Amino acid sequence: MYLKKYNLKNKYAFVTGAGKGLGKACAIALAEAGANLIIISRTKNDLDNVSRIVKKYKVKCKPYVCDITNYNQIKSIINKQGRIDILINNAGTNIPEHFTKVKKKNMEFMVNLNINAVFNVAQLVSFKMLQAKNRKKIGGSIVNISSQMGHVSGPKRSVYSMTKFGLEGLTKGMALELASSNIRVNTIAPTFVVTPMTKKFLKDKKFKKNMLESIPLGRFAELPEISSAVVFMASEAASMITGTSLLVDGGWTAR
Repeated sequence: MYLKKYNLKNKYAFVTGAGKGLGKACAIALAEAGANLIIISRTKNDLDNVSRIVKKYKVKCKPYVCDITNYNQIKSIINKQGRIDILINNAGTNIPEHFTKVKKKNMEFMVNLNINAVFNVAQLVSFKMLQAKNRKKIGGSIVNISSQMGHVSGPKRSVYSMTKFGLEGLTKGMALELASSNIRVNTIAPTFVVTPMTKKFLKDKKFKKNMLESIPLGRFAELPEISSAVVFMASEAASMITGTSLLVDGGWTAR
């Protein structure tokens, strides 16, 4: 009986960065759980690919080509939606540099994407969620995709950690202020997952070896291990969880 709480049928999920990697995996997993999708990416071909994949789950899927750092564009897309019940705030990036060598343009780019755009999407989606008169009854879930680097840090991760620690703080603040409307806000904080973004970092054999030695389970995470955690947080199975971070890190932060 309790497994029925994982069913997302008739829910509408908004997923950013949905064309590749973790965002794509989350979109597919949400569709498999029954959610209708609104998917955002900068690349039309990627969106078309995800749309084709989720067709077999008999859910609605509305794709939009959009750079989420464009406030007016993302606002227009969100305002067009009749309803949003779930937000997977996934889009983000990392540019590893030693702290003393961080380029100003790179720092500003990461802050704009990982913090400013994430904040704007969360706020705009919250406005849309709150328009539903029965929101308190049906609830809502916002899942911000963070990182283990939002709890600890590492070499060449000062700016990335700054943005992810900021996201953890934002999540707690949002959770407190949206709780009265039964909108839950949490983060998923993965360890290294092999995605298009991380693959280029893992080409460095020394870096790869050091990363694996830091994960007690001895391996990198697989995309389904993260997307299943996202579905859990989005579902009624997590109905009493808000303002926290689910670390999917293989024990990294337990050290």
